[in-house]
Amino acid sequence: MTDLLKDQGWDVVTDLDCNVHCSSPDRRVYVGFLPESREAVRGELWHIHVTDNDGTRAWRQTFGPDTPAQAVAGFLAALIALPTRYCTCV
Repeated sequence: MTDLLKDQGWDVVTDLDCNVHCSSPDRRVYVGFLPESREAVRGELWHIHVTDNDGTRAWRQTFGPDTPAQAVAGFLAALIALPTRYCTCV
């Protein structure tokens, strides 16, 4: 998954707790794989946040531990390919 994002120029950082944080080149999309977070206890393993031009969150999506990695990869590939991903009307 991180290779897909790195190949698109995203920054990928792993913190001391082994959570992975990814930012798009324009910093408007965040993808987090957070297995060691409080949210993971609630079933939120993957976090995806998209922000508008003004910095407010346009939308977000989470995926749990039962979601296949291939499904998350497909979602991210579509997100990267979609030029209107920031539009709150979509």
